[in-house]
Amino acid sequence: MKILFNDGHVDECPADEELEVIRHSAAHVLAQAVLHLYPHARFGYGPATDKGFYYDIDLGDTKISDEDLPAIEAEMRKIVKSNLKVETYELARDEAVAHMEELGQTYKVEHISDLGADERITFYKQGDYVDMCTGPHVCYTKALKAFALTGLSGAYWKADKNNKMLTRINGVAFRTKDELAEYQRMIEEAKRRDHRKIGREMDLFMFADEGPGFPFWLPNGMRLKNALMDYWHDMQAKYFYEEIQTPIILSRKLWETSGHWDHYKDNMYTTLIDDEDFAVKPMNCPGACLVYKNKPRSYRDLPLRLAEAGLDHRHELKGALHGLFRVRSFTQDDAHLFIRPDQITEMVTETTHLITAYYAQFGFPYHVELSTRPDDSMGSDEDWERAEEGLRTALEDMGIDYILNEGDGAFYGPKIDFHLQDCLGRTWQCGTIQLDFQLPLNFELEYTAADGSKQRPIMIHRAGFGSFERFIGMLTEQYAGKFPTWLSPCQVKVLPVSEKSREYARGVTDALRAAGVRVTLDDRDEKIGYKIREARGVDRVPYMLILGEKEAAAGTISVRDRTNETHESSLEDFIAAVTQEIAERR
Repeated sequence: MKILFNDGHVDECPADEELEVIRHSAAHVLAQAVLHLYPHARFGYGPATDKGFYYDIDLGDTKISDEDLPAIEAEMRKIVKSNLKVETYELARDEAVAHMEELGQTYKVEHISDLGADERITFYKQGDYVDMCTGPHVCYTKALKAFALTGLSGAYWKADKNNKMLTRINGVAFRTKDELAEYQRMIEEAKRRDHRKIGREMDLFMFADEGPGFPFWLPNGMRLKNALMDYWHDMQAKYFYEEIQTPIILSRKLWETSGHWDHYKDNMYTTLIDDEDFAVKPMNCPGACLVYKNKPRSYRDLPLRLAEAGLDHRHELKGALHGLFRVRSFTQDDAHLFIRPDQITEMVTETTHLITAYYAQFGFPYHVELSTRPDDSMGSDEDWERAEEGLRTALEDMGIDYILNEGDGAFYGPKIDFHLQDCLGRTWQCGTIQLDFQLPLNFELEYTAADGSKQRPIMIHRAGFGSFERFIGMLTEQYAGKFPTWLSPCQVKVLPVSEKSREYARGVTDALRAAGVRVTLDDRDEKIGYKIREARGVDRVPYMLILGEKEAAAGTISVRDRTNETHESSLEDFIAAVTQEIAERR
């Protein structure tokens, strides 16, 4: 495919850039279509994205909804079919401002003012549409063969909540119609697996207008969350962590010491206590520093492994909230390790084993990224060299391939990030191992070395799930609500066929409950077919016990599993099998 560069020359598009060019060009066609239908529209930014494109648009008093998207998409197809030639030209800054003012594009004028005074501005034109852009673009609009609009959202101009909220029209674009069809199939599958939909159907969690972004865990959801937390507690014990709990509200002085007050206070909830500023914690690390500092520490005490399932609060923008994936209140599966410099490789190796054990338990493939010293770092060259070498050595000794992100570490230390891939091919950054020189310095943390000198520990921040809320959202979509038996809110559902088998069903339910199985008895006056469909399709239970007069008379049970296979069993054998499956977390 040939493309047009902003200096006017035409060349073949590199294969790895083709999709970005297609998507950027589609954004311009979208804006042109909107301008045809809404001549008063003023445009903000319209970039390509990983999957498609969007344009942020000020439509004035006009309100549009998803129902308007087919008309906009139809207008886009007209533009593509007309095969407009795409042209480019350049203007000096003052000329560019006048050009955009003449077109009434005030956001573009403001954008130009943000650019350098001597910078010349390039424009792309197709038919009656002009946009300032660095390109490159397709040479003719007919090159856009496969695109679709996907929805609307809101976006503040320049991502600043003090600016006007614009209408963001989102779309996708691909090389071929087959690629678009496959993407749309995956989107339908994602909708089917949407954790918000499944959460409502299975009564896992809810949100209320009285607490936007603050999840309410319902009884079924608490059973699921508690099962996951039990697993987490067991793993902390296996890897020699001590569990702590730090206060949810702490003094402003603490957050000033940690540096969060200066850099993060807009995302923190605050209150006054005894005429002093306090803040609800957005993270757990400063509290862990106070626990470390609670008493003198020796080199023999290190490594000190402190785990905390801490309840944190962060003020996310309302438009960014998304089910359990983006909330304002969440439980972090957190840990902080205080180590000596000579323990870096050993402890990073141990921590990596813990995190990868989590992902093996749930079957998530993942890749690892190592991020090194940025320009704005703190700490000595020696500290950074030792830390980066420790991380690198740990990964290489374990035979773990990694992507190196030069200069992308945190200012306080290098880090390893774990990116999970789910069943829909989406990638989630969950696990992290971050070395930190800054907080031990800020809090004046020390330990007594073997020679009696005072030394400063290195702090490791570690998370595996990211947060229980987001990980449960991921698991819900990964399993489409069909959780493994050990996680399922209801592990067994007992379904009496008729009144004559209800008494027997109650006894079976009692026996299962006594064995520690999460069991529900459905003795409603409903047809057995309806109860089976509901247990399988809505409750998504691993096992159904269908009990009729025959089973009651023989003292047996009829077991139906998720494969829809049915077999006869004694109650004792079934209890033994299912409790072993749960205990082993299979």
